Amino acid sequence: MKQRNYAIVALIMGFWFVISFITNIIGPLIPDIIDNFRLAHLALAGFIPMSFFLAYGIMSIPAGLMIERFSQKTVLAAGFALPLAGSLLFALVPTFPVLLASSFTIGLGMAMLQTTINPLTRVAGGEENFAFFSVMGQLVFGAASFVSPFVYSGLVERLTSGRRLTGLAGVLETLTPADLPWVSLYWLFAAILVATVAVVLCVRFPRIELQDDERSGGWHSYRELLRNRYVYLFFLGMLAYTATEQGVANWISEFLRTYHGLDPQTVGAPVVGRFWGYMSIGCLAGLFALKIWDSKEVLKVSGLLAVASLLAALYGNAAVAVAAFPAVGCSISVMFSIIMSTALNSVDRYHGSFAGILCTGIAGGAVGPLVVGWLGDLCGLRTALLFVCLTIGYIVSIAFWARPLVTNRRTTLSELFKKSRS
Repeated sequence: MKQRNYAIVALIMGFWFVISFITNIIGPLIPDIIDNFRLAHLALAGFIPMSFFLAYGIMSIPAGLMIERFSQKTVLAAGFALPLAGSLLFALVPTFPVLLASSFTIGLGMAMLQTTINPLTRVAGGEENFAFFSVMGQLVFGAASFVSPFVYSGLVERLTSGRRLTGLAGVLETLTPADLPWVSLYWLFAAILVATVAVVLCVRFPRIELQDDERSGGWHSYRELLRNRYVYLFFLGMLAYTATEQGVANWISEFLRTYHGLDPQTVGAPVVGRFWGYMSIGCLAGLFALKIWDSKEVLKVSGLLAVASLLAALYGNAAVAVAAFPAVGCSISVMFSIIMSTALNSVDRYHGSFAGILCTGIAGGAVGPLVVGWLGDLCGLRTALLFVCLTIGYIVSIAFWARPLVTNRRTTLSELFKKSRS
């Protein structure tokens, strides 16, 4: 058995934290962006997550080709250097057009990182532990998304308190425009990314030998896959999932402000944080559910719970909305993994190429917030968010038409508890 490098695994968990800490902050910032840049239309705010996820979709397949040609250290360093450049760009020139360019640049880097980190985790932690460390990575990802809105709230509160500030807060105060305190986050991102790039350059990583299901095939593999109609259907499923996730997360804070008068910093941002935190809890519950139920049945139940939670958030009072939006996150948490695994289990070869196509579907995160914003300008944000019910409906439809070659391995409750006692 190859020697496992758990120090590298721990470092990878740190990478997941950094990626998530930066990636999912846009939702809490939407109200500030609308106010400070005087955006006349909600759809304009939707262009920010669109620019990020569009870059993600564009870079996913090229990133897979890059890790076959270059060392993982090179791809990791470049993957963190691009978000560093994007963060510095906006921190130095905090305007709306520059924010769009910054988000696009950050998205390019994040696509490179996620493509590289998965095979690196398998090599460093061992194939027998890959599933465990993958779930751990998801939990760390959710934890960072939970923490970042609270960091945003704390920074804005300190920078607008009128008190004399020292230490890191004092430095950020001198670098940040007084009327744009939230821009301090991008200076913080830049500092974190400088440290991360330095660590990547100093660490010796194990050599990655890509497995067949991690390797991007030649163009013939893509041509053959694109003749299969189910490839398109699963691609749409991935688009629908990221449109759902980002379509809700990016508009929670603005919805609570518009319909319930709740402050984006003190209430909206923490609710967004709980949305991501509950996704981690949902992942754990989903792991248990997938041990005893068919994944397609789990998908049906999660879809039903997600729609019920969303309707409660949209039409309930303020207290119900604050509780129900995080419940949406909990309900949809298992959908990504089920779509991905069901799709890959539905073809007998070219899994690496198919995974690249599916990851390109993450560009759905560009569509959801933009469509919700555009509809919000036409008929109000509450009605606009009903669009998410359509994307959830498509995801649930996968449970009815998918015919995977391999289904998830299941056991009974009695057998599961018997194993846990032994």
